[in-house]
Amino acid sequence: MKFTIYRDKAGEFRFRLVATNGNILAASEGYKAKASAMKAIERIKSDAAGADVIDESS
Repeated sequence: MKFTIYRDKAGEFRFRLVATNGNILAASEGYKAKASAMKAIERIKSDAAGADVIDESS
């Protein structure tokens, strides 16, 4: 998997989490600064490993 950072039409920075097969698994909100988008990616990388899975399907 990889994170890709890009600029949207409004000029804000966004990122996507992309699977090895090219499917987009997640997309971010817009950030004014590229550094803010990078910080969000780092938070996800560190926090997601310990995230709980809550089944709300029933």
